[in-house]
Parts: sequence; structure tokens; C-alpha cells
Amino acid sequence: MEWLIETLGDPGALGLAGALVGLLFGAAAQQSRFCLRASTVEVAEGHPGPRLAVWLLAFFTAVSSVQLAIHFGILDLSGARVLAATGSMSGAVIGGLMFGTGMILARGCASRLLVLASSGNLRALVSGLVVTLVAQSAYKGVLSPAREAISALWTIPGGGERSLAAMLGLSPLAVGAIALFCLGGAVVYAMRNRVPVWHMATGALVGLAVALGWWATFAISQVSFEVVPISSVTFTGPSTDTLMVLVTQPRVTLSFGIGLVPGVAVGAGLAALLTREWRLERFGADTPMERYLVGAALMGFGAMLAGGCAVGAGVSGGAAMSVTAWTAVFCMWVGAMVTQRVLTLRMGQSVSA
Repeated sequence: MEWLIETLGDPGALGLAGALVGLLFGAAAQQSRFCLRASTVEVAEGHPGPRLAVWLLAFFTAVSSVQLAIHFGILDLSGARVLAATGSMSGAVIGGLMFGTGMILARGCASRLLVLASSGNLRALVSGLVVTLVAQSAYKGVLSPAREAISALWTIPGGGERSLAAMLGLSPLAVGAIALFCLGGAVVYAMRNRVPVWHMATGALVGLAVALGWWATFAISQVSFEVVPISSVTFTGPSTDTLMVLVTQPRVTLSFGIGLVPGVAVGAGLAALLTREWRLERFGADTPMERYLVGAALMGFGAMLAGGCAVGAGVSGGAAMSVTAWTAVFCMWVGAMVTQRVLTLRMGQSVSA
């Protein structure tokens, strides 16, 4: 790692790490059909099945690998923002509900939209751009005062009070052991739902990519003379950073996030091409554009409130055992399931009428 930093510098090392993690995540997510929205739809409609199994495999692989890495001294997330900084519970709740609603309307969370867009889905490309623009507005633009006001309603300090493991009195080893047990249950559940072995394996690779992201940024921070933020796979913030760099700066300053986004796009696109799954998809009569745009806007604002997207808060933050992340992903589930049920009932009523 020291040689890598000496050769490429801190920005170059972070950018390369992000690109490699992104390649793994993008290819694995595209092949496994990893998608929180699809999982919530299965549960909301009373037919939990293969999509839920893949999400559980990814989630518990991430939690177990990250927590066991902490136990064995390979990783230390005490300085990561998801644990060390002041957190917003109100943002996690309201933002999570908004994000969950939005991903149902837009038919995909932020990460899924990027993967689909890289596979030729133009609906996902447009929706992803709207997510990014609204997120940037919520971060530094005209929507930022509203975000700050909602976030300030209920905050918790960083440190032990933001760690779910500390609140429950569980050590990293205990959390890792529980997650491994749940991972075993997820494997059994996937087998009972006849999930292909390839989808199971690539679903687990999604979780390992999250753990690899945490480790890579931590390892670079340990040997760098600069302050390097410890982070992992997330999409809303890095997507806005990448877009702003491309449209406002003549030169690109690399970072983990700016390497991650194109890495995911390339990984997903190559996987789709190699498996002959790349194809153009457009808006149509049964895919109304306005629904996608509303959903994307809700996701952009909701992600900035919640402290991350379905992967950034839900998997990366969940693996770090951040209480705000667990709250956010729970509310994403609630918002998505309620929205799906409402849409299903409305469609049923319109058909019967």
C-alpha cells in the first residue's frame, strides 16, 4: 500500500481502489440481480423469493466480513463518519421513508439504476441523473435548508451512541458470529427458492465488495500523511461528486467515490455485454416517465437525509453497525412496502372498474 501511494499519490490510490471495488460490485450486482426494490416487492406482495434471498446473502456477507475483520484487527471503523460523526435519526426515518417510496416509483434504487443504465436501460439513465441533481441540490443547493432543518429535529452524537453493537452490548466477534449464522440461513433460503448457484455466489460478492471498500480506504488512511475519509460503497454522494467534477472542473481530482462510480458502470456494462444481456430500453406507455421522475426526486432528497442510499446506508452503513444506517434501511423497507401495496391496490381497483 505504501508503494502504491508513493507511485500514484493519495488521490490516485483512492481512485484506483474505488475503480477496482466498483468493477467487482458492478459485475456482481448485474449478474446476481441484486436489488432492494425487488426484494421489498416480493415481501409486500406476500411472495418472498429469490430476490430477497440474494439481498440477504449480500447483506449478511457484508456484515459478517466487516465485523470479523474488525475483531481480528484488520479493520477499524471507529473513525468512519457513519459512526464517529453526529447522526440524524430524523433524517434516517424521514429520508428512509422517502427513499423507499421513490425506489418503487422509479423501479430501482440508486445503485440498481446505475447498473441498469450501464446495461442499456435509458429509463434508468434519466432517473439516475435526476437522483444525482436533486441530491446535489439537497446537499449544497436550494433544497439544503430543508434538509438541514429536518436533519436537526433529532440528532445523536457520534461514538458509542451511534453504534448499534455498542447499544446492544455486542462485540464485533459476537456480531460477526450472528451474521454468519444468518448468512447460513440465507444460503438455505436461497437453495429452497432455487436461486442459481451463480446468482448466490455473485450476491455474496456484492457484500464482499462492500467489505473490500471499507478495508481499502482504511488501509490507505493508515499510511497516508493526509486525512483520508474511511468509506465504502455508496452511490448518491459519489454520483453527485462525479457529475460536478465532469461539468465544473477542467481536471479531475481522484477520490474513492469518483473511482467507484465509473468502475461500477464499466463492471456492470461488461458483465451485461459478456452475457448478452445488454439491450436498449426506453420509456413506453406502461412505463410513464413522470412516475420515474417523481421517484428519482424522492430518492435524491431522501438519500441525502438518510445519510446514504440503499447500499450506502443499507449495506455499507449496516455492516458498520451504525444505528442511523439500520434505522434508514428499515424505513426504506417500510416506505417501499407501503408504496407497493398502495400501487397494487390501485391497479386492482382500476382493473375491476
